[in-house]
Formats: sequence, structure tokens, C-alpha cells
Amino acid sequence: MIDLPPKSDNQTESAVANGVAEKGTGSQQTKASAVDELVDHIRTLISEDGLKVGDSLPTEKELCERFDAGRNTVREAMRILKSYGVVKVRPKVGAVLIDERMARAFDLFAFNTLEVSRETFVDIQGFRGLLEVASFELLFDRITPDDIAELHQVNKELLDANSAMEAAEIDFRFHTRLVSVIGNKAILDVYKIMKPVILKIMLKAKTVKTFSTVTYSEHAEVLETLERRDRTAYQYKMKSHLDAGFRNFEAAKPAEQAPRER
Repeated sequence: MIDLPPKSDNQTESAVANGVAEKGTGSQQTKASAVDELVDHIRTLISEDGLKVGDSLPTEKELCERFDAGRNTVREAMRILKSYGVVKVRPKVGAVLIDERMARAFDLFAFNTLEVSRETFVDIQGFRGLLEVASFELLFDRITPDDIAELHQVNKELLDANSAMEAAEIDFRFHTRLVSVIGNKAILDVYKIMKPVILKIMLKAKTVKTFSTVTYSEHAEVLETLERRDRTAYQYKMKSHLDAGFRNFEAAKPAEQAPRER
């Protein structure tokens, strides 16, 4: 069984997916309405028939006949479902149910993070604080010596990184592994979706040397508090580590605003 995105009461989703402008002729809006209606019909079909990942949807011809829709309407509806990451059209097989919704959300988030504003930075770091600082009780209840050993191993990889980007990827993997200890897949998925903007935050005013010295040391101090089972020290060390990102963010602004040399 696969859960689809919630139904909408307007044509926004189909307009975005199909290039149909919300402001347009009456025929365009009628087409959007017909497509939205068919998408809802297909959603209901998937739910009522108990279809799951890997199952095939009815053929284009069958959908046309079943819902009294034209071929173009069926094709537009399929484009929307493909944009949701729940349908893939395969040669000689037809439309098959898939589950790439997280990948679609990731792509959308990456597209919208060409640059990180101060407001976005504060929001993202605040969210990370809720997970990595405020959830310390849950973290301490669930973390195991094996988890800590794996975190140490990931952190050591910072010492051998060849570029700031490679180091940022390792840094993100460290924090993702820590969040995974909480044991909530939905939270972990949301954290992973934020990867593009978190990487940008991690890269602010940092060099590969910064990662191998400052970041590595701060991670090591956090892990030491986990090994000692010191909840208060953990909160302080992790909060200080995340707060350092704000200082890096502010330090990066003058360099970014400075005129480029010709």
C-alpha cells in the first residue's frame, strides 16, 4: 500500500507539473480541472484496489474508458503522478507504482536553496537544535557503544578529506548518524531532505583544514560527553558546536559581499 500526497482543492499542483498557468484561458482551466479530477480518481483506484509498489496501473486505454477521459488528460495526470514520485512508465509494462517521494522532495529542496539567507539559516539551525540538543534524553536512552564507535569512525574521516566539500559530506554524515539514533524514520527523512542547505551552512567560511581541526575536535568533545553519559555536558557541547555555524555564517558575509578582483 502506498500513501499519496494529500488532495488539493485547486489546480496548483497540476499547473506546476504540466506547465498550465493558473491565469489563462477558460479552456486551460477546464483542462486543469479535468486532470486534477482524474488524478483523484487514480488515487482512489490505488487505495481501493490495495495497489502497492511494483504493481501496474491500468493501461492508458483502460483509464480512458474507465473514467471517460481523453488520452491527453490521462497523460497529463500521469505526469503529475510521476512528479509526485509514485508512478514510473516502463517500456512494454506501462505505468508502475514506485516510491521515490523522498527523492522528489529532495530535488525540490535542492532547487530552492541556491543561496542561504540569514532567516533560512536560523530556521535550519533551530530545527537541528531541536533534534540534536533538545532530544538529548531520547538520544541518551537509545545510543549504544556501537553507535558511538561508528560516530568516532566517521569523525576520523575528516582528517583525510581532500576538499572542503568532501569534508562537509562527512560532517553531514556524522550528524545524520547521530540523528538516526533517535529511531524515528520520518525525522531522519526530513533531516536528509535538508541536506543541500545544511551542506551550504557547513561550508560557510570553512576550509578543509577547518574541518580537520575545529570541526573534528568539536565532534570528539561531543562524543566524549556521550561516552561519559553526561547529559548536561552534551547539551552544552552540541549547542556550542551548532552555534559556531552562526559565527561562520556571519564571517562569510563580508567575503561574499566584497567585489571580485578583475
